[in-house]
Amino acid sequence: MLQAAKSQTRAYLQLMRPANIVTAWADILVGFAASGSVLWRQVDILNLLPLVWLLLATSGLYGGGVVFNDVFDAELDAQERPERPIPSGTIARQNAIALGTFLLVIGIIASAQVSATSLVIAATVAFAAILYDAFSKHHVVFGPLNMGICRGGNLLLGVSAVPAMVEHLWFLALIPIAYIAAITAISQGEVHGGKNSTGIIALVMIAGVISGVLTLGILPEYQVMTALPFVALFAWRVVPAFVQAWREATPVNIRIAVKAGVLSLIILDAAIASGFAGLPYGLLVLGLLPISLSLAQIFAVT
Repeated sequence: MLQAAKSQTRAYLQLMRPANIVTAWADILVGFAASGSVLWRQVDILNLLPLVWLLLATSGLYGGGVVFNDVFDAELDAQERPERPIPSGTIARQNAIALGTFLLVIGIIASAQVSATSLVIAATVAFAAILYDAFSKHHVVFGPLNMGICRGGNLLLGVSAVPAMVEHLWFLALIPIAYIAAITAISQGEVHGGKNSTGIIALVMIAGVISGVLTLGILPEYQVMTALPFVALFAWRVVPAFVQAWREATPVNIRIAVKAGVLSLIILDAAIASGFAGLPYGLLVLGLLPISLSLAQIFAVT
């Protein structure tokens, strides 16, 4: 009985992609720093309470989104990935729907504790996630863009800790939009292999992402030299994997590139965060990477 309970708990966690959720925390920390909320000399509970609510919000939104991804893909997974929790019968589809709904609601409620702006952004992210899961993921162009919007919205959710700053920093969302679009585009070949042209497009978009982070140096409050070591680490982890997936677009190479891309989101976020809030804060964000990597050894990253 105990073993069965452990097995089902693991299956529910697998549905939620814990390693991926940790990368979503990094988005919130970036937005929180960009909003000007990181004041090292004035850190108190009231200062951090919005951050706690936003971390809970993104956990619910991301967890609920990926649960519904498996709900909508149950029939396809029965053929291509029968080991997953729903097609394997470990978790009933209706139970997965209940879990996904619960998580999305928690995410929206948590965001409402911060501001009306946070609530609107969270609701938009939830809608975009369901739209991706149910429809756009099967579209070559709209799918990657849709997923990128989810991630860009997540970063702005962090910025909404200071609602007025969303209007001034909306363009920050373009960086994760481009990056996630690149990952999502190449991930379309995870099962059957991809096209070399898709790999080229993904590499061009990653080059644009790196350029975008460096271009933030035009902002008076952004210290680009502080961000440079993180940018170099990001390029070292991501570019070789994507080049290999471009040269040989096999399912194995593509899965390696996708995993490297998803987990390296934390490094990208650390680069942006360090520019806004300094080296110690960037290292704090980067500290999420070993946590995510450890979880990735236990639960799939897709």
